[in-house]
Amino acid sequence: MRFDIVTIFPDAIDAMLSVGVIGQARAAGSIDVRVHDLRDFSDEPHRIVDDRPYGGGAGMVMKVEPFVRAIEAIREGREQGTRVVLLSSQGTLLKHADAARWASLDGLVLLCGRYEGIDERIVAFVDEEVSIGDFVLAGGETAAAAIVESTARLTPGVVGKFDSVATDSFYDGERLGSPQYTRPPEFRGMSVPDVLLGGDHERIEAFRERAAWRKTVRNRPDLIGLDPAGAQDEESDG
Repeated sequence: MRFDIVTIFPDAIDAMLSVGVIGQARAAGSIDVRVHDLRDFSDEPHRIVDDRPYGGGAGMVMKVEPFVRAIEAIREGREQGTRVVLLSSQGTLLKHADAARWASLDGLVLLCGRYEGIDERIVAFVDEEVSIGDFVLAGGETAAAAIVESTARLTPGVVGKFDSVATDSFYDGERLGSPQYTRPPEFRGMSVPDVLLGGDHERIEAFRERAAWRKTVRNRPDLIGLDPAGAQDEESDG
């Protein structure tokens, strides 16, 4: 799968996506990540990509033309299985289902805004507008890295043992993943649950399933239709 990321800070993207599982997948050719400097698509003498907002107001707005030129250049000669995603605090919330859907594509183009955002006319040239949460970032680079990692993990050959992915939060249904433990078996009075030390895999799986649901009730009751205000009572009832 190929990821094309359009940004004014290409070095930041390369730094985030050159380590760990994603860095290894890039080196092995399992995924193709290409970072494009938005300023290369500006027709301004000084490669300017922003301007003052119409109607007044604080800050600067990123111009629509450089982004559209970048999209057209990236899509030229490409297969139809490529989608363009605008990263925006005003977009729909990112879900695991989105990453799973994108993982089946030939390519994903991610547009990173900055300042007060991108000229709204960019929406006519993208397929989706996505936010990674109900908060505002300085720019879309962190969000782009999150999307590449969450999507690439579902691409065959990226994660060595796919069982690691299949037991992640959100992968199978809407519950969270189960708590995990490792050595030492006791730390400052806190012990690893005995069932995990016994070697009975059937009991271990049953324990992990129950623990996953308990954690979902405690941390994300909204995923299973519970009122967060009443989640504590629900958990205490078992």
